[in-house]
Amino acid sequence: MAMERKAGILLVEDDLNFGSILKSYLELNDMEVVWKTDGRQAWAEFFRQQFELCILDVMMPEMDGFSLAREIRSVNSDIPLIFLTARVLREDVIEGFRLGADDYITKPFDSEVLLFKIRAILKRSRSANGKRDEIPDSFLIGLYEFDYKLRRLKFPGREQSLTPKEAELLRLLCLSMNDILYRKEALLKIWGDDSYFTTRSMDVFMARLRKYLKDDENVEIVSLHGNGYRLVVKPG
Repeated sequence: MAMERKAGILLVEDDLNFGSILKSYLELNDMEVVWKTDGRQAWAEFFRQQFELCILDVMMPEMDGFSLAREIRSVNSDIPLIFLTARVLREDVIEGFRLGADDYITKPFDSEVLLFKIRAILKRSRSANGKRDEIPDSFLIGLYEFDYKLRRLKFPGREQSLTPKEAELLRLLCLSMNDILYRKEALLKIWGDDSYFTTRSMDVFMARLRKYLKDDENVEIVSLHGNGYRLVVKPG
């Protein structure tokens, strides 16, 4: 049986003791880790080799973790991101998820829990990449044409580009068109958990989708209190 390849991890942490310990711990668990101590070094390293996942501290010299995440997302919209930080303010957590984080873990934390979260995220990511060809590429939503692969939503006379999570969420709505998309299902499939903060993050993305779909009066995203959502498309 072929051995599963080691995951390439970009670890960005300015605390020398903590960074060294975490790097060693991940390497002992069959991961290949490149560790950088500031955002600018990490941004340069990101272009030198391929990574499967990035673990970013938020408070760093030169370039903070949020700024680094924006740069990474500008060139790679799919790579999983984990914020690992002492910043626990609600606004910081929401900002992390708005930037497309797969998880936001506050220090101190249990290293074994982090390891299992990393493995779960990598499994989802590898599975999604392996099954990409099986996913429908396009959907008709009333007068809209949605290209999931290219993350584009077309309406006569204009076109809207979507973020990765917007595209994933709209795809789930399309696959359940005129039926219920359960909130918990969407949260677990896209964000990996159904905590308060991920729920608020999904509400932000759902509001954006409603705005994008507002020009067709026969299309509506209906909230079902306590359950989820329905993408309702009436006959035109």
